[in-house]
Amino acid sequence: MTWGMAWRIARRDLNARFKGLRLLLVCIFLGTAALAAIGTLTAAIERELATNGQQFLGGDLQIELWQRSLNDDERAALEELGTVSSGTRLQAMARKDDIAAPVELKAVDQRYPLYGALVLAGGREAGAPSGNEAYIAPGAADRLGVKAGDSFLIGTETLQVAGVIEDEPDRLGEGFQLGPTIIVSEDLPARAGLLAPGSMYQSKTRVAFDTPRDLEDTAESLKSRFPESGFDIDTADRAAPGTDRFVGRMSEFLTLVGLAALVIAGIGIGGGVSSYLDARRQSVATLKILGATSRDIMRIYAMQIFAAAAAGTIAGLAVGVAVVPILGKALEGLLPVDTGFVFDPGALLLAAAYGFLVALVFAAPPLMRARNFPAMALMRARVAPLARDKSALLVVLAGLAAIVGLALVTADQPLLSGGFLAGAAIVLGLLALLGWTIRAIAKSLPRPASPIARAALANIYRPGSSTGALVTALGFGLAAFVLLAAVQSAIDGNIEKRVPERAPDYFVLDVPREQESDFHALIRETDPGAEIRTVPALRGSVLAFGPDGDMTRTSSLEEIPDGAWALRGERGLTYAAQLPPGNSLTEGVWWGPMYEGEPQVSVDEEFASAAGLEVGDMLTFGVLGVEVTARIANLRQIDWESMGFNYVFVLSPNALRDTPHNLAATVELTEGTPTGPLLQALVRNFPSSSVIEVGGVLQQARTILEQVGLATLAAASVAVLAGLAVLLGAIAAARASRTYDTVVLRVLGADRRQILVMQLIEYVLLAGALAIVALGLGSLTAWLVITQLFEFDWLPDWGEIFAVLGLGLVVVLTFAVGGSLPLLRAKPAQALRAL
Repeated sequence: MTWGMAWRIARRDLNARFKGLRLLLVCIFLGTAALAAIGTLTAAIERELATNGQQFLGGDLQIELWQRSLNDDERAALEELGTVSSGTRLQAMARKDDIAAPVELKAVDQRYPLYGALVLAGGREAGAPSGNEAYIAPGAADRLGVKAGDSFLIGTETLQVAGVIEDEPDRLGEGFQLGPTIIVSEDLPARAGLLAPGSMYQSKTRVAFDTPRDLEDTAESLKSRFPESGFDIDTADRAAPGTDRFVGRMSEFLTLVGLAALVIAGIGIGGGVSSYLDARRQSVATLKILGATSRDIMRIYAMQIFAAAAAGTIAGLAVGVAVVPILGKALEGLLPVDTGFVFDPGALLLAAAYGFLVALVFAAPPLMRARNFPAMALMRARVAPLARDKSALLVVLAGLAAIVGLALVTADQPLLSGGFLAGAAIVLGLLALLGWTIRAIAKSLPRPASPIARAALANIYRPGSSTGALVTALGFGLAAFVLLAAVQSAIDGNIEKRVPERAPDYFVLDVPREQESDFHALIRETDPGAEIRTVPALRGSVLAFGPDGDMTRTSSLEEIPDGAWALRGERGLTYAAQLPPGNSLTEGVWWGPMYEGEPQVSVDEEFASAAGLEVGDMLTFGVLGVEVTARIANLRQIDWESMGFNYVFVLSPNALRDTPHNLAATVELTEGTPTGPLLQALVRNFPSSSVIEVGGVLQQARTILEQVGLATLAAASVAVLAGLAVLLGAIAAARASRTYDTVVLRVLGADRRQILVMQLIEYVLLAGALAIVALGLGSLTAWLVITQLFEFDWLPDWGEIFAVLGLGLVVVLTFAVGGSLPLLRAKPAQALRAL
């Protein structure tokens, strides 16, 4: 039989609506749609970052420094490369009458922006403001209650709103901020008294190249030319490294979740194909009697299955592409993504490849089982199920190897991807083992006196039983419900039960040292019982580290060791006579309150381990252009969850006391004290300081955590739907044999109610056993996510978890019983004649 003749037979036998193969189509559609959407969205974001990197960064290259600007030699080196634009960024307080709001003050020179356009409300393009003009973000306008033409205060200066910002071209490259943006002229922060010695500000200097240059080589050349400068250099190809890293990690995670869902749905594919071929057994037998070979049978039904898989894949790809604009609209302003349609061939081909490979792996065993048996064996398949075809194992293994290979080749972190896939395989293996165990236990149990209960128990372990597939479906679905509930409730628990109890009411930055007593007195006037903590606040970079006499220069490192993130760029520094609250010594001793010997430093133990540092080693810091070398006196364990000041490096007072700096403070008011009066008093009496209300920060944290929870819910929902597809596939695969059993029971006198009760007992027994397993498996996975991945406390709401598990049981039992209802409509005479 030729391929053309096989296709004609396959096409005539194939229902136009893919009746019998709809489950395969739906499973493929589900997985490929998720993978196509994830891949296309990621590609769209990465393309946007690559295409508009200069605009997002504000230049081809940017140098960031804390508490100083470039010196003459450093600026001259940049001017050799092209056009230079400089400015500063700092936290400030904007005031209008009795209203005060923390803002991100962005001071720019007249060359701003080097790339892109600053667009104000109404579509008007603008350059840098001049004099006391200010462009304000909509959030600042709303908080202060101002509009174009109104005036407000920052520091000691009165500013006039010259426009409301509609599009800030370099917003993405600015990073995280604690308030809305206000753009002012380059000299305003100094005129407003915000740049006194020791003030916490950041200078950003950008350059637009006059000729094309290699970005990485140029950055490395600048670092080599000024090795001790503490430059933090960004380039246009990495305009938003945090965003790029987040998008890459999230994409890889979601891709793996989508792939896991597709593989789980593959079990449903196998069940659906088995059911379809079982319904076609007489056709297969007839074709064999008429002379069709096993190869011909393989061609005919493989083409039908391929056609259904192709239809599901094409539909999934179309939906994946169509949903990206919706996702883009939802992420607008948060991530750089075009809100229009995006077509990425690579992402779509990858999703299609996964879809077809999964279809091959799970459709091969039932297809090869049907092709290799003689016609009479196929005729007797109803009462004598076909044995497994061992030759299908090679096809399955080859397909699985291709899936794993494709996942590893396309992954940014092959080890992480491999571990995830291995974990998924272990879970599926455990569920398969559990299915076998349940069958063995059911077989060994005493027979119930009730014939209905006895038949229900027998259905669990009888030959041809679908217990294995049902266990996989129910176990995975219920474990996913528990996982979601545990993660969500544990996140809520960390927010509600821990953060509010330990969070101060205010963070205050840039408190002048000479006014510390006035600062305390002002707070005591409002609330005598307030808790106040002030710490010196500086910025510096680690220039060298290691044993005395054999220190390693940070600039010579080709790559920062994992976990030694504090070696990268400038970090917060402080000094203290006493061990800071929330810290505990793990090695070494603390210097005394009157210590005046060799400068010493206390180091976070996790950083020390990552950097290979021990007590007695040396660290050299660059602080405001001066090198400060200190010996490691001790290692500390830091409670990073405390809402206070936590520093990786705490130096002895004599190391930094004479360096220009200001103080940072936390203020915790006694319960019931209104916060408004103190806020106004602080802003009025300390105009150069920034007062940050912790409530707003916590709200941002809550929003971010809610978005993480929503993303987890969305990703897991695909997997839950896949688990339900497996459940439906298992029911479909067993429908033919169950129809026969149901008909026989009805001929023997059983009514529909008794048969429905029998089905319900079977599924309740399975679900009850699996609920216990799902509770343990889901809780363990959630514990790993919360404590190891998020590094939060394990604070789940067990009442919520049990409620969600109960809801999950209702959902899966509804699907299970609903899928069995067609059995009750089978006509005995018609079914018996079909045997």
